Amino acid sequence: MRAARSRGQHFRPKGWKRFLCFRPYKKCENIEMFFLYKIFSVFCVILDLKERSHKMVESICCLVEKLYLCTLSNLDFMETKDKIVLPAGFEDMVRGVIGENEWELFVDALSDEPSVSVRVNSKITDYRLQITDNSCSAVKWCEHGRYLAERPKFTYDPMFHAGAYYVQEASSMFVWQALEQLVERDAVVLDLCAAPGGKSTAIAQYLSEEGFLVSNEYVPQRAHVLVENITKWGAPNCVVTNNAPRHFEKLKSRFDAILVDAPCSGEGMFRKDERAREEWSKANVEMCVERQREILESAWEVLKPGGVLIYSTCTFNSHENEEQVQWLIDEMEAEYLPLKIGEDWMITETERGYRFLPHKTRGEGLFMAAVRKQITDNRLQITDNRLQSKSEKRKDKKAKNSTFNIQFTTDDLLRGDYGVVESEGRYYAVQKERVDLVEECRKTLNVLMFGVQMYEQKGKDLIPQAALALSQVYERGAYPEVELSYEEAISFLRKEAIVLADAPRGFVLVTYGGLPLGWVKNIGNRCNNLYPEFWRIRN
Repeated sequence: MRAARSRGQHFRPKGWKRFLCFRPYKKCENIEMFFLYKIFSVFCVILDLKERSHKMVESICCLVEKLYLCTLSNLDFMETKDKIVLPAGFEDMVRGVIGENEWELFVDALSDEPSVSVRVNSKITDYRLQITDNSCSAVKWCEHGRYLAERPKFTYDPMFHAGAYYVQEASSMFVWQALEQLVERDAVVLDLCAAPGGKSTAIAQYLSEEGFLVSNEYVPQRAHVLVENITKWGAPNCVVTNNAPRHFEKLKSRFDAILVDAPCSGEGMFRKDERAREEWSKANVEMCVERQREILESAWEVLKPGGVLIYSTCTFNSHENEEQVQWLIDEMEAEYLPLKIGEDWMITETERGYRFLPHKTRGEGLFMAAVRKQITDNRLQITDNRLQSKSEKRKDKKAKNSTFNIQFTTDDLLRGDYGVVESEGRYYAVQKERVDLVEECRKTLNVLMFGVQMYEQKGKDLIPQAALALSQVYERGAYPEVELSYEEAISFLRKEAIVLADAPRGFVLVTYGGLPLGWVKNIGNRCNNLYPEFWRIRN
């Protein structure tokens, strides 16, 4: 009898019922968790866990519940996101724009991690970004845009330096829709506030070989970054300038389309850039509004009658967005141009533009709108040579072509009809159909880059330049080529010396993944690395 009781105690330890009625089990409201607790309690009884293990069991079950809830809410294990702290006065200015019903969703979205996206360079045919795997998905409003599952180390990807893709925020790729729907591919386009070059490279990608881009940045340091990015993108029909917007007024009615990606208060960058939140104030918004109108006035002067102006900001408040578009309509007699958008894009259309809100669209905050300059603008006084006859234009073009110092042919180096310009020992290839525009820019603006910089004269040698190697119109095979390994490519991009044992002596084009990276001069036992010092990887 005593033995039987002992066996019974073996299967029913003291306090065993507590395992079936401890706090998490009793308070469980989820049916799946209810049965999970019940099974776990029976399991504890079978294993003969003593009463002293009760706290341990309770802790384990609580942990299991947290794991379950984290899975349901799509959160990382045992992590909670910190809610973003918004600047004082921001809610008062923006809440009405977002809407009372969506405000909390909007704030929560600002606390999320930003997405990572790239735009593939479709004009480099040897490169294809894999889009079939789970790590890459399409940006719906740009056929060349791709979301990435995580942010890689772009600096250590040679394909990035070869111009195979541009790292661009997905919302900003919406400029592709404005271009496709409103701008001809052979247009002359001005990007007035261009650095670091995301939208400029998109414009260059959109334009045909007959199109032309003037990409401008007012801040000198940012302008040099713009030169680098435009060069790596390989766009041949482009001029990069460093000027204030008002300087362009000398080129009155010269452009078919103008993009004003205006300097703004940066509200759309709040979740990506803590500094943007720290610098925000109502006074700064007012200052931005004034500056934006000055830029728009200058842009309007150089836009052709019938031309298109695309206006964008990375901010949410209506003062810098819809009100600026309305000002163009009221003061400049502009015609508002609606765009066609997909229903599944989740873009918010307003009366005077399109908004990207982070709780709806996968991207950062962006506003974009487009207007057309009326052909019959009473305020215009067109008295310059933009209205001259075709015969006069042909004579003028011949005169300007005659200023070229053509010292060698580009037939074996570049695809297309190019002439050569010499400037301070540097040789540039310019499409002959755009010679007049390039010369006009050089006479009136501070030009940092134009056409394709082919060579630099050093003594008796003509040193091939990085722009030639990276150009989309470079004729492959003009120089010997050597494919580098990944380690060799990184060394080259760090501007370190590399050894090419089997390469011929002289100038050699080095490639990675089939795409050009730049030049070396092989002197036998080593190679002189000709990669630009300013571009090199520094860590």
